[in-house]
Amino acid sequence: MSGMSDREKAFENKFAHDEDLKFRAISRRNKLAGLWAADLIGRPDRDAYATEVVVADFAQAGHEDVFLKLRQDLDAAGIAVTDTEIRTKMLDLLTEASAQVETP
Repeated sequence: MSGMSDREKAFENKFAHDEDLKFRAISRRNKLAGLWAADLIGRPDRDAYATEVVVADFAQAGHEDVFLKLRQDLDAAGIAVTDTEIRTKMLDLLTEASAQVETP
């Protein structure tokens, strides 16, 4: 019984660790996307805007809320960026963010 309990605990710990890494990578991606968009828009308060983008992710499940925030803000600033470019940038930044949160 103890062996099964230990194994079960190990799986639970790995799952919790993986979920934590995933959450941190997505949050980091959102911050990087905010910094990228702030540069395009010309916002002098880059970090404050990046925080707005991170917070936008809590509006609904998934990453569509972050995409919509970026899309609306870029449109409002008159920046010509396609949906595909935004989504590709978000994907590229997720790869970068994942590498950043996995290294100590």
